[in-house]
Amino acid sequence: MTEKIYEAARLLKKSNFTTAFTGAGISVESGIPPFRGDGGLWNKYNPEVLEIGYFLNNPAISWQVIKDIFYDFFDSAKPNKAHHVLARMELEGLLGRVITQNIDNLHQEAGSRMVYEFHGNSKTLVCRGCNRSYKAADISFDYTPLTCRECGGLLKPDFVFFGESIPQIPLNAAYEAATISDIFLIIGTTGEVMPANQFPAIAKTHGSTIIEINPEPSLYTNVITDIFIQGKAGEMMERLENALFSTPLDNDQDCVN
Repeated sequence: MTEKIYEAARLLKKSNFTTAFTGAGISVESGIPPFRGDGGLWNKYNPEVLEIGYFLNNPAISWQVIKDIFYDFFDSAKPNKAHHVLARMELEGLLGRVITQNIDNLHQEAGSRMVYEFHGNSKTLVCRGCNRSYKAADISFDYTPLTCRECGGLLKPDFVFFGESIPQIPLNAAYEAATISDIFLIIGTTGEVMPANQFPAIAKTHGSTIIEINPEPSLYTNVITDIFIQGKAGEMMERLENALFSTPLDNDQDCVN
């Protein structure tokens, strides 16, 4: 494993443009469970509540679950080591952008600036009537469904529900990143969610080296991944940080000792 981390660090040092592609697994160590798999939220809640048609027809029922998951539970989560290392990499010029499938805002809270949220952000609410935006921190969740102070319209979290389209700005940013990146760094995503899961493969076809950090093999591992670093995101990113910033990486010999 040490040799893989040093090899990944060597390649990251040489990369002209690196993209981090993150999913639910990077936030697990912040206390946010994944939606799918063992212990996933969809084992406890019915995902139908986040289907846009159901939400519009049954806002009171949907908002009860939305409040429980995203504003009572998720709201206390803080960035973990993996988020902080990516922010440092950006600051040091080793990371061009983050494409994330997460809606938890933890990349930004850790200090990352070049973040494109494929599925939106839970920290903002948007009125379905007049399109006014609200910061979730400024809203009382004592009474649901939430409505607009101006027009009385239904408020919806500004993330992508089932049945909605991906916003054009992060979609374009992901396509661009997949075509220009020397390295595509996958962290905490298994490759199950479309259309986001297509971008590592697009990057591979454009010559990117795929470095993957996941606790278990994913749909990418044996298909497109060049370096698979198996382990928790926080622990592996801390080791990668040490290799990047604490160890000389000028030649191949340094990387394997």
